Amino acid sequence: MFGLFKRKKKEPADSVGTQSAEALLPSEDSSDAAPAETLPETPTSGTLASAAGEADSPRASESGIEAAVGESDAILPAAEPVAVERQPQDAIAPEQEPRKRSWAERLKAGLARTRQNLAGLFGRRRIDEELLEEIETTLLLADCGVEAAQWLMDALRRRIKKDGLTDAEQLRDVMAELLTELLLPLQQPLEVEAHRPFIIMVTGVNGAGKTTSIGKLAKYFQSQGKTVLLGAGDTFRAAAREQLVVWGERNGVPVIAQEHGDPAAVAFDAVQAAKARGVDVAIIDTAGRLPTQLHLMEEIAKVRRVIAKAEPGAPHEVLLVLDANIGQNAITQVEAFDKAVGLTGLVLTKLDGTAKGGVIAAIARRCPKPVRFIGVGEGIDDLRPFSARDFVEALLGIER
Repeated sequence: MFGLFKRKKKEPADSVGTQSAEALLPSEDSSDAAPAETLPETPTSGTLASAAGEADSPRASESGIEAAVGESDAILPAAEPVAVERQPQDAIAPEQEPRKRSWAERLKAGLARTRQNLAGLFGRRRIDEELLEEIETTLLLADCGVEAAQWLMDALRRRIKKDGLTDAEQLRDVMAELLTELLLPLQQPLEVEAHRPFIIMVTGVNGAGKTTSIGKLAKYFQSQGKTVLLGAGDTFRAAAREQLVVWGERNGVPVIAQEHGDPAAVAFDAVQAAKARGVDVAIIDTAGRLPTQLHLMEEIAKVRRVIAKAEPGAPHEVLLVLDANIGQNAITQVEAFDKAVGLTGLVLTKLDGTAKGGVIAAIARRCPKPVRFIGVGEGIDDLRPFSARDFVEALLGIER
């Protein structure tokens, strides 16, 4: 009887919901009882309490531990993580890198200011004198200059009359044809195969991007398989020599420089080094100056004469770097530098969204010089040979 009461005695509170080892064993009174097997030791109350506490913690959710009331052998150690099924590596979309814009897209972005002004004029409206006056005003505001704007408007009126145009949308293609006709003579790529070394002298005012353009030119010629040498002839501007040396290191080309040298002497040494090393192209920097500084303009003329003494017939190309943001001042610079050193080509820089772009039309009418390269940004590959058709399509927003 006491055994009966003892058998029905209530289990301890810390083992509620679990079965004791005694209950798991077969009864001693069973006639066909099997031999007893060694069973896992029943967890103590402390173990269960620890597991229950860990089940409520963030770590428990990470390791897959759950409070296992009634299944003592299902309790896992907290430090042993449960494997989590993951997607295959190729099923996880990689982070998308920003796509690099094409040259056409960068050029279009650089001419966005003028293109947006012109785009509103070629909408659905009738052609009348008011529209033509608006187009002329927009061309003038885009730095086309009076001569170029007048030429374009006269040619546009003749085409309207000849073709019987009535819709403003038709004017976009006509304007593209006329602008291409105006700019096409400036499209003359620079060929450097005629001489070896081919000597290029680079001039321009301070801040036009002269030294930076030289670094980009070095990269451009290298991409064509040419060997390049640079001459740091800008000995006046602070850190100009160091800046060119950095460009040389970036492109892996030698730079001839003197810490306190005369610009003409540096140019002479650069030509001699180019000849001795057998390089294909030598690009010589010069100090920036304003066209109104006559004594400095005479000095740059001296540099040109020294280059000619070092190599008869050189320099083979004299480039003027022009900031596209200076408007009609570009005409003054072209005329002054051409008089001093005899320009053979232009580099138009900073077509980066702030420039209006029309100044190239003014150059075509007033002082036509080949536009060898145009630059649309600070990247090393943001300088490309000028294409009249590409330029006009970007200016007017025409898609091929």
